[in-house]
Amino acid sequence: MAGYREHISVSGLLGVTVGVGATYGFGFTPIQGAIAGCLTGVAGMLPDLDSASGRPVRELFGLCAVVASLIVMQNLVETRGDLEEAMFYSVFTYAAVRFGGKYLFSKLSVHRGMFHSIPALLISAQITFLFYHGDTLRVNLLMAVGVAVGFMSHLILDELYSVHWSGVTVKLKSSAGSAVKFFSSSLFPNFIAYSLLCAITYATLMQLGLVEKPQQPAFLQQAISQDVLHR
Repeated sequence: MAGYREHISVSGLLGVTVGVGATYGFGFTPIQGAIAGCLTGVAGMLPDLDSASGRPVRELFGLCAVVASLIVMQNLVETRGDLEEAMFYSVFTYAAVRFGGKYLFSKLSVHRGMFHSIPALLISAQITFLFYHGDTLRVNLLMAVGVAVGFMSHLILDELYSVHWSGVTVKLKSSAGSAVKFFSSSLFPNFIAYSLLCAITYATLMQLGLVEKPQQPAFLQQAISQDVLHR
């Protein structure tokens, strides 16, 4: 299994490639390219969120907490315009992710479980697409691709390090096949992962306009319209 230094080195190099390629090859702004590159580098460590302890876990949960709190603040300021309320909920979100999230992951996840899988990669990329507030869907897609590239680099690197070369003889370690996979050996984690993947994929398709949003029942639409009129 590859270590922290190997993962962060490879994902960092890929982040530079994604950032430069997005800016000079696809016409994104330098800031957008830089953000996509940073997301690529960070995503290279995301699968290790299911690790019980260690430096990557502490740094990842701290970073995820900061990003989540900033997203909450941005959304609340845009929707409600109340800066104090936004600051309160952003601090609450930081604490919840930084401490509560880490505790839940340690209790509910197993290292090299479904968080080291292709479904987890798709979930992470689509969450980025849905929650990143870009000017266009094209920008959101760039950020999602960056996360997918970084995440995939981690899975591939773990698989490469599970192959042991002894001269011309190739031996597979016990960890072989535990990273780049679609299913785990346990039914419940598979059910949770694929249920979440289906829900997020549906939301992503709606955001892209490929699936129509479900219409509200007539009686509910009438109730809402009457409530608006009374106000």
